Amino acid sequence: MSSKLTGISSMATRQILADLAQPYQQRTGCRVAFQSMGGVDAARRIRAGAPADVIILASNVMEELETEGHMVSGSRADFARSGIAMAVPSGVQQPSIGDEEAVKQATLNARKICYSTGPSGHHLKQLWQRWGLLDAISERAMQAPAGIPVGTIVARGEADLGFQQLSELLHVPGIDIVGPLPPDIQAVTVFSAGISSTSSQIESARAFIAYLASAEADPAKRQHGMDPA
Repeated sequence: MSSKLTGISSMATRQILADLAQPYQQRTGCRVAFQSMGGVDAARRIRAGAPADVIILASNVMEELETEGHMVSGSRADFARSGIAMAVPSGVQQPSIGDEEAVKQATLNARKICYSTGPSGHHLKQLWQRWGLLDAISERAMQAPAGIPVGTIVARGEADLGFQQLSELLHVPGIDIVGPLPPDIQAVTVFSAGISSTSSQIESARAFIAYLASAEADPAKRQHGMDPA
């Protein structure tokens, strides 16, 4: 097996991959190094031909990349599932988010709202549109720059509420996680792993993806706020 694999991933899976790469190297001798960034930037880089062996992004984006020829056909495997959570600055009174109406009221009451460039941000804008409040909320909403955690902006007090994948909020200092969105308005993103068409180490990449999808990798996913796919 090759001594090194490189990868490109979204920020949402960064911590999980960091935890899984070390035991994999100890067991196989194969070092795996990922560059993690906002999903939009990652897809743009891959489309521009950035070299990598393994790609891990939201499954809908992965399907597009495979169709466009940027991935080895048939190499995709679902990796983890992630829901959206709400966060507030540490120590402030937490709003109720027990149902859709409560989340709607919390959003309307907030002075400033922060959301991400990824799948969670897209879902929130669809939700605001469904409520007929897209324009009203957008005036008080800010999108975190690509690669900047929503939690960081909330922790600085620049937003009263932050919405992002739970895995991206979990380890940010200075915030309290109110909880996941209630089931009736939750959106679960499935992240998939696949082999980049720029890879010259197909079998090594395939073996690593099999490890990511195995039960052995499940505890790391749960520790960082995701569920096995």
